[in-house]
Amino acid sequence: MIRTVVGVLGAVTALFPDEIVDLFENLAIANPREGTVRGWVRPAIRSEGVLIAAISLFDGRAYAWLMNLTGVFGAVVLLFPDLYRKFATAFLYERPESIEWNERFRSGIRAIGALYVFLAAKTYRDRHTDT
Repeated sequence: MIRTVVGVLGAVTALFPDEIVDLFENLAIANPREGTVRGWVRPAIRSEGVLIAAISLFDGRAYAWLMNLTGVFGAVVLLFPDLYRKFATAFLYERPESIEWNERFRSGIRAIGALYVFLAAKTYRDRHTDT
């Protein structure tokens, strides 16, 4: 079930990278029209979505690795939301100093991190109880 959801989210991300960026900015950034996303971000989001969708088609080592990586990323985001915001701002925007985060999104970042950790732990448990 989780693999299907992850695959669908990957496909949606691959098909609609502009909408994904707009949604993220509208939720997370206080001044979404102030910043300019670096030119490589949208193609990278599309590529990531294709990769996630493809990996999710098969339940093997690649999917296990993907979910483990998701769990690690989720733990970092859950425990260090301000570090994530600082890194994401510098990494994704041409003028990071112009970006102002919505303070209420700090809880959203933590919720996303917790969800990623949960999904990774569940798939890990499911993988190891099946054998």
